[in-house]
Amino acid sequence: MAETHMGSPEDPVSAGHRSEPFWGRRLGAFSVHVFTASGAALGFLALIAAVRGQWPLMFAWLGLALLVDGVDGAMARRLHVAERLPRWSGDTLDLIVDFVTYVFVPAYAIAASGLLPTLLAIPAGLAIVVSSALYFADKRMKTADNYFWGFPALWNAAAFYLLLLRPGPWITTAVIGALVVTTFIPLPFVHPLRVRKLRALSIMLLIVWSALASVALLRGLEPGVLITAGLTAIGLYFLCIGLLRGSIRQ
Repeated sequence: MAETHMGSPEDPVSAGHRSEPFWGRRLGAFSVHVFTASGAALGFLALIAAVRGQWPLMFAWLGLALLVDGVDGAMARRLHVAERLPRWSGDTLDLIVDFVTYVFVPAYAIAASGLLPTLLAIPAGLAIVVSSALYFADKRMKTADNYFWGFPALWNAAAFYLLLLRPGPWITTAVIGALVVTTFIPLPFVHPLRVRKLRALSIMLLIVWSALASVALLRGLEPGVLITAGLTAIGLYFLCIGLLRGSIRQ
């Protein structure tokens, strides 16, 4: 395998970059893996904030991790990381970081935030991490047209809305129970960037959501009625739009 990365004529990656030093190509590719792995560091910082009860700061770190997750794939493709560094699996690394930032830290936040009845806080956190671990291992978590089958373990989003809206303890319990169960039910959930149906609308709403969520964090998760209503409406769109998968034309 190493010989194919030494600039042989059969290697299209090497052939297209003969002027670039071999170790320079590898270093550039490895830097993308380091960039992806930095999402785990951001997750660690988010966990520290969560332990201190600094929820807006926690979500700020998780938001930066989302940004890393959103751009590292394009960087990896541009630098041909899979071909240049076959020893390291970008897919595995991405799943590890996603589990930390999408599941583990938010599960702790939900359990420690006081949103749940005291006796149910730890069991709820355990249900979140176990169900999500099983979901991440599911080789059929996505459909051919890039929808997720079942609730896609977006517990960072769930934690955000629970801490924003702060429903009663039993309503929170019911919401978490429903999402855990829905993880294993083959209902379609949209991927806003990869699903072609209504993609322009989904991306536009995602941008608006990001702006509103930023304001909410700057205001300590007390942004006022209008911003809360906007965030809730957009959240309901992404929660329900997958149900129209069969009725919207490609």
